[in-house]
Amino acid sequence: MTNGRVNPAHDLAHQGITGLGNVYYNLLEPALMEQAVTRGEGRIGKGGAFLCSTGQFTGRSPKDKFVVRTPGVENTIWWENNAPMAPDAFDRLHADMLAHMKGRDYFVQDLYAGADPVHRLDVRVVTELAWHGLFIRHLLRRPSRDELDSFTPEWTIINCPSFKADPARHGCRTETVISLNFDKKLILIANTAYAGENKKSVFTLLNYLLPEKGVMPMHCSANHAIGNPVDSAVFFGLSGTGKTTLSAAPDRTLIGDDEHGWSDRGTFNFEGGCYAKTINLNPEAEPDIYATTHRFATVVENMVYDAETLELDFDDDSLTANMRCAYPLDAIPNASATGLGGHPRHIIMLTCDAFGVLPPIARLTPAQAMYHFLSGFTSKVAGTERGVTEPTPTFSTCFGAPFMPRRPEVYGKLLQQKIAKHGATCWLVNTGWTGGAYGTGRRMPIKATRALLSAALDGSLGHVEFRRDANFGFDVPIAVPGVEATLLNPRDTWADKAAYDAQAAKLVDMFSKNFAQYVPFIDEDVKAAAIG
Repeated sequence: MTNGRVNPAHDLAHQGITGLGNVYYNLLEPALMEQAVTRGEGRIGKGGAFLCSTGQFTGRSPKDKFVVRTPGVENTIWWENNAPMAPDAFDRLHADMLAHMKGRDYFVQDLYAGADPVHRLDVRVVTELAWHGLFIRHLLRRPSRDELDSFTPEWTIINCPSFKADPARHGCRTETVISLNFDKKLILIANTAYAGENKKSVFTLLNYLLPEKGVMPMHCSANHAIGNPVDSAVFFGLSGTGKTTLSAAPDRTLIGDDEHGWSDRGTFNFEGGCYAKTINLNPEAEPDIYATTHRFATVVENMVYDAETLELDFDDDSLTANMRCAYPLDAIPNASATGLGGHPRHIIMLTCDAFGVLPPIARLTPAQAMYHFLSGFTSKVAGTERGVTEPTPTFSTCFGAPFMPRRPEVYGKLLQQKIAKHGATCWLVNTGWTGGAYGTGRRMPIKATRALLSAALDGSLGHVEFRRDANFGFDVPIAVPGVEATLLNPRDTWADKAAYDAQAAKLVDMFSKNFAQYVPFIDEDVKAAAIG
């Protein structure tokens, strides 16, 4: 049985998936919502949002992610960062999943990954949960109904939360598994209902494929000046650093909030939607994102709500600090209709510094930008990954190590070449702590961060006086209109100056030790820029 529009020549049987129950092809949002509620997967909330819980898994499981070790990718995968799976183990996993799926209902969405038609990928997502179909329909890009007639998937994702892997039989770590097979163009996801695994699998896939085409894949948000796509900016950063919040500025057009490519044609969004954190979401500070939580078909994930009134509790993190909402880009009033922008004029690297050492903004030379890009320093925010309960200082190369199949130098050199060719100005922005480390200090005021970013993007920040940072050698503004001067010098925000100096020395040493792994692969100017 099939429901929804499908080209019979491209149904699941042609991919060896047979014996299923009902198969629902390319259902639209109302039908997916209806199916999800009927199946007891969640509830309809205020405004028509879909309220659901992901159960045991409220974040990604990076240690359960694998790449199948085939001859075709043997010499190009960064194996120190990507756990290998044997081809025969993958084949057993695939066969056992298909056997488990027989007789069960599944939902199919045929979607595009990439706003630029030249570089997009046609992806088929097969999900056991109807709301996963709704989620990925938001997060990837939707073909027109006519385009579906000729849609042929290049890659397929099969997501089966009810299937439990056998580590001994399937060559994995636990009963949970996310496995990418580049030879078979197939991704298998099992024993996790966390929807973010779907989108991050596609991101990992593009991170491998696009560099061969000279396209820089980026874990970043992006926006451009209203009416001027040429004036674009990208915001690198891990989850919790502010990519979604800071790129959704009312005075700029949002290109996207998480994943983009930088080609010879400019910047393009990989996705068609946003996946925003909702903890402590404030209707005054972030009105557009807040409004999506009461919008028809928005997926509201792992939020506590009143069982009778359905009022959402944005402060209750008893389920997880990683509570989120997923919605299409057109839910944001100032979002780009095309998902395209020009070559970035500004590159912002966002970090959440739990040490309280880094300034709220610093200007980087191209060499310093490479240093901080490869370092990828931030703090993992509570809830984003399983087991993380408070901010944990970490180095995640390229601001996205869990999603990087190739060695960091591949991405670093691509970015370096594009910065040199297009002359982007680079900034490091700290959205973490000030006045002390985590537990003592406070989070950087978002009002100050927005003011500094606005000054950087409109060019006015380039005309103020700067000082050279004694610890890292980058340039830090001394005074900026509308921003408390003390905030610009982190040492001044600490009551105990000696404690700040000790903390700064500790962080510098962490940077140095982490960066030693890249020294054999980088240019001399980047080595010289390593530490001030």
